[in-house]
Amino acid sequence: MPRAKRKKGQAEPQSRGLDARRLATAAHPAAVEELAERIASDGGAVLGVYRDPLGSRWQILAALPIDRVEPTPFQRDLSDSHVGRLTDAIDRLDRYVDPVTVVPTADGLYWTPNGYHRLGAMRRLGAKAIVALVIPEPEVAHRILLLNTEKAHNLRERALEVARLAVALAELDDRPEREYAIEFEEAALITLGFCYEKNGRFAGGAYHPVLKRCDKFLSMKLPRALEVRRERAAKLLELNDAVSAAIASLKSRGFESPYLRAFVVARINPLRFKRGEADFDETIDKMLGSARRFDAGKIRADQVARSGGAPEE
Repeated sequence: MPRAKRKKGQAEPQSRGLDARRLATAAHPAAVEELAERIASDGGAVLGVYRDPLGSRWQILAALPIDRVEPTPFQRDLSDSHVGRLTDAIDRLDRYVDPVTVVPTADGLYWTPNGYHRLGAMRRLGAKAIVALVIPEPEVAHRILLLNTEKAHNLRERALEVARLAVALAELDDRPEREYAIEFEEAALITLGFCYEKNGRFAGGAYHPVLKRCDKFLSMKLPRALEVRRERAAKLLELNDAVSAAIASLKSRGFESPYLRAFVVARINPLRFKRGEADFDETIDKMLGSARRFDAGKIRADQVARSGGAPEE
């Protein structure tokens, strides 16, 4: 019988990390001891100190005063409905079982890059304290957003979160933007985030497939790169206005469809029949020119009927 193939990227069973009996052994590093003392002085209590089972890094399970815990400044917006559902679930169970993840800050607070909605629910319930997994390295907050899957991100939430993170990091470090690829996940999200900041109803989903091919990480230092991204966002908003005008012309001729924007963007997309990556400015300039020349009189009903893609957001 042939051997079953492992999935791509799947490691050998039990080939990585620490044995369970070793997670809480060994002397704690000085930095971890100092953090434990700080937690106590902040009115909290250390519940356990251990190394994570995969990377062997030290972490602290602690109870923290709830007023010491705040979301990161680049966190996505809080969903009131999601907080409401969590509040009801925790209240019904009458038990808190899912610690938030936090990192210490220089001003005596603990930022949670993963757990904002759970924090909101506990506050609504009037809790005095919250159980948290305290990560000693503050810089981990910039990367742990990748694990923030408590509530599925839509494009707007992801883009706003990444744009806020980029702005925060630009004040701390001027490394080239492309060195933050892990933190930002996708270059286009920064540009889209700045668009959403200017227009909360921006139809980013219609342009995202184009941007993924032409909006790449920049080699320039992050502060300067953000200036370029704001310029790109302004150009995208200009394109969106031109596309909206084309949609209005279609509606004036009696076309009604939730996919009109996707239809127009597809018609003016110069990358439809082109493979590989493309230049941002060249691509968006061509789309802008085509949108301004868009002739609704040449569009047939069957062409719109066959269209699909992302509906209006």
